[in-house]
Amino acid sequence: MTSRHCRTVAISLLVTVALDGCARSRPSAPAPFPGAPAPLERLQRDITASTRLAGVEHAVWGIVVHSIDSDERLFETNPRTLLVPASTAKLVSVASAAEAVGWDYRFQTTLAIGGPVAGIGGAEPRGVLEGDVLVTGSGDPSIGGRGGADLSGWVESLSARGITRISGRIIGDDDAIEEPRPALAWAWDDLGYTTGVLYGALNFAENRMTVTVTPGAAAGTPATLSVETEAEARPLVARVDTSPPGSEVRLWPEQRPGEPFLTIAGTIPAGAPPAALPVSAGNPTLWFANALRAHLAGRGIPVDGGAVDIDDVAPAPDRRAFTTVHVHQSPPLAEIAQPLLKDSINLYGEAVLRLNAPAGALPTNDAALDGLRDRLASWGVPPWGQQLVDGSGLSRRDVIAPETLARVLARMHDRTMTSPWMTALPIAGVDGSLATRMRGTAAEGRVHAKTGAMSNVRALAGYAITRDGEHLAFAILVNHFEGTAAQATDAVDAIAVSLAGFSRRE
Repeated sequence: MTSRHCRTVAISLLVTVALDGCARSRPSAPAPFPGAPAPLERLQRDITASTRLAGVEHAVWGIVVHSIDSDERLFETNPRTLLVPASTAKLVSVASAAEAVGWDYRFQTTLAIGGPVAGIGGAEPRGVLEGDVLVTGSGDPSIGGRGGADLSGWVESLSARGITRISGRIIGDDDAIEEPRPALAWAWDDLGYTTGVLYGALNFAENRMTVTVTPGAAAGTPATLSVETEAEARPLVARVDTSPPGSEVRLWPEQRPGEPFLTIAGTIPAGAPPAALPVSAGNPTLWFANALRAHLAGRGIPVDGGAVDIDDVAPAPDRRAFTTVHVHQSPPLAEIAQPLLKDSINLYGEAVLRLNAPAGALPTNDAALDGLRDRLASWGVPPWGQQLVDGSGLSRRDVIAPETLARVLARMHDRTMTSPWMTALPIAGVDGSLATRMRGTAAEGRVHAKTGAMSNVRALAGYAITRDGEHLAFAILVNHFEGTAAQATDAVDAIAVSLAGFSRRE
């Protein structure tokens, strides 16, 4: 153990003890705390005033502000109340996974062929793979996505073997993890959107595809849909009308319960240019297999058979009969965490959660949650501190106490701001989901925090560097607000600005 690691552990233990003491000794009353120095009292009053702004004064607030440098609680209200965290839940998934497998962990996906290549040794026709291609995944979310590689290497590995055509199928093997399905209590109306894509052992382009909607010739006529080649197997139903010229474009996807197809609904005005609508790609295994098949064809290697999920192949293929020709390694977890937290990619959050599953166990959602709970308990988080059911925060069954987020943040803090954890957090006014927020304020460049947003929920959790250079960990969750989303976001940002502008000397 390095001396730096020893200091980190020591600070974490001190903060954990302090958080325990604060939770036991102080009621969940709003600041100011009696007897606080004048600068701190002003900060506490400013935070409290932000919670009473128009649109959020009837909301439920949970806030913890803790000085990492002085190991001091600066503010709290409802620190132990379980609130919906939205995407700030991703902080817990990433922090726990980093300890479970390490920042250097890489997902692995293999490509194998199940037959001879005709023409080797002089036979004709030359270059035909007389069999299937088997792609076996382990849950890599990054292939074709942000921070990941495309499929060029896969195609080149087959070309290098002299393969110019494949007589069989592309089989997607997703048995390394549980079957793709929505997590517990995901809203059905999220599932057609790119935020509600399913996660599986095989994923491509973040399991997102684009539907192009072209208006009809005149108002009252149906619009038409088109997709890229790799998405042609995704069943779609068009319920889009052509509206009068100059009217608003209103398009949305609906993955309705019990329907195997995706409905594209809405209106598009006559004479408007075609509109691109990003949607969920559906079954991720079939999506990956179809994408690989299309890429091969595009590079001059046609595939005679279709693209299939291994679950639909009878009899099941004998994996021992296949020869591995390509092994793809994902970027390390340290790099995957960057777009995961910066851009809040739900798919990546679900993938990283699975890394919490105990070694040797099938990485199901339940196994991963068991591993996560055990790890949080070892960090001093009590059983009541969270009830997470997924890795992304998309479920409204997810609840967590601000106290728990504060513990995780204190444990993961790196004062040099150079660790994979610290560099992955969005920076106010600079990048990620905070790129356009708090610009021109004291928080710009000095608040590093994860955002969270869903209907009637706004959250922000991370770190603020004050005007004195003091490092603060904070968690701000607001649920059930009565106003607009913009009002709630402004109130949350006002608190973060107050933290960044705080000085003990004034």
